[in-house]
Parts: sequence; structure tokens; C-alpha cells
Amino acid sequence: MRTLGLGILIAGILFSHAAQAACTAPETGSDKAPALSPPLAQIVTGNGRLQFYSAPSSRCSMKGVFVIPKDQLIAYAQTRDGWTSVMYLSPAGDDVTGWVRSARLKTTGTIGPKQ
Repeated sequence: MRTLGLGILIAGILFSHAAQAACTAPETGSDKAPALSPPLAQIVTGNGRLQFYSAPSSRCSMKGVFVIPKDQLIAYAQTRDGWTSVMYLSPAGDDVTGWVRSARLKTTGTIGPKQ
């Protein structure tokens, strides 16, 4: 019985480690996440919350971190499979960066000069 409990504990640790490794975001500007130059001003569309993720994967949600329709974001990179790397700046001046589903975003302009 004790060995079984230890085996489950070890399996849980290994699974947790594998899940964290899978939540490593690709480098902005790499082939997996081409940079948007200049960054894009975007607005959240649709209904309900738009969840933030630490990497472009549905397994990597950032618990309790989301934006709502009409929130404005700055987009830095996009993947070919529908994820956008963004930053949200709250009215209080706090910022959060992460990944969101691109389908819920609408481009409203660019940020800074073209490179």
C-alpha cells in the first residue's frame, strides 16, 4: 500500500513537470511566433471573458486572468494556429502579458513606427 502511494506521488510530480514544460511560450519573433512589427492595437470582441494563457495552449490557462469585450490590448506576435501574444494595461496601471485566442481580437491600429 505504501509503495502504491509513493508511485502515485511520483507520477503526479512527473505529470506536473511535463505540464509545466509544455507551457513554455515560444520566443517572439521565432518561426513559431512571428513578431508583429509594429505591434498592433487590438480590442476584445465577442461575448464573455477572454482567458489569458501563459503559452499558446489550452492547457496553460492563467487562473483568474482574463479580459472582457471592449478591453484594449497590444499584440506582439501571432502563431499560425490562432494564438496572439498580448499585453493588457489596466486603468490602475497594472499590466499582464500572456496569450489569448486570436479569433476574439479586432485590430484597431498600430503602436509605434513601422520597422
